[in-house]
Amino acid sequence: MNRYYYNIAVLPCAHGGCAANGKCVLFPHLILNGDRAHSAMALWENVKDFMQNLTQDGAPPNLGEEQLHLASAALLVHAMVIDGEVDAREKETLQRVLQTAYGMTPRDVSALITQAKERENQAVDLYAFTSVLTGQLDQDGRKKIVEMLWEIVMADGVIHEFEANLVWRVAELLGVSARDRVRLRKRVEQRHLRSVWNE
Repeated sequence: MNRYYYNIAVLPCAHGGCAANGKCVLFPHLILNGDRAHSAMALWENVKDFMQNLTQDGAPPNLGEEQLHLASAALLVHAMVIDGEVDAREKETLQRVLQTAYGMTPRDVSALITQAKERENQAVDLYAFTSVLTGQLDQDGRKKIVEMLWEIVMADGVIHEFEANLVWRVAELLGVSARDRVRLRKRVEQRHLRSVWNE
C-alpha cells in the first residue's frame, strides 16, 4: 500500500489514485513514500511540531477576549453619550478605565473605543453586549463592569437620570443584585470624593 507523508510523518493514503510521479493527486504538497520504515515516533514528533507552530506568533487571536473588550467598551461609550453631552472628563475616564481594566496601550484603547462607538451606534438594545459579558464573566467580572459604568457616569460630577437608569438595566441583565449595584456606586463616589480633596 502506498503511504504519503508531510515532512517525515507517514499516513495511509485513504483516497487512492495517487500519481506515479510521487505526488498525491488531492494533496500535491504531500510526497508519496513507499518506505514503511518510518516509525510512529516520527509521526508523533511531526504532530508536536505542528501544534507548537499553532501557539507561536502565527496563532489566531483570542476572539473571546476581543469580544469581551468590545462589548464592555460599547456599554461604557453608551453611558458616556446617553445624557446627550460628552464631557472631556468622561473621555479621559473612558480611556483610563479601559486601559487599567485590560492592560492595553493607549493606542490600542483608542482603536477599541473607535470600534465600540461603531457597535454602539449599530446596536438596537443592551442585550447585544450584556449577553457576551454574561457568557464570559463570572459574578466578580460582571460587578467590575457595573463599577466601570459608575466611573463613566460620575466622571463629570453629575448623575443624569438616564445614566442611573442605564446602570440599573445593565446590572439587571448581568445578574448583579441591587445591593451590589448600590454598594459599587458608593465605592466609586468615595473614590471621586478623595480625588477632589486631593486636588
